[in-house]
Amino acid sequence: MQAAFTRKTIDAILAIPRGKVSTYGDVAAMAGNRRAARQVARVLHSCSRTEGLPWHRVVNREGRISLDPMQGGDLQKQLLKDEGVEFDRSGRIDLTLYGWFRAPVIP
Repeated sequence: MQAAFTRKTIDAILAIPRGKVSTYGDVAAMAGNRRAARQVARVLHSCSRTEGLPWHRVVNREGRISLDPMQGGDLQKQLLKDEGVEFDRSGRIDLTLYGWFRAPVIP
């Protein structure tokens, strides 16, 4: 079961379009378990490099970057800006403008 959720999570992250973001919870829901946001973080940490994931397109439910600036947060912000994603003065992304969610496919 774990392998299936991991694969679905990877597929959901790969599907996030350039210039859009999804939340950890939305990715979890797309992968079939809306309560598995922490597992999405685990997949991002362990599979981003090997799977070529656009890890920078996943943010928290407030539209904020969860990583500390010196631990990848600055890079994530720059990558998103390079894709046209804008941040407000407090560092928040407007999820109504830049948020992306694809309904999960029920097998």
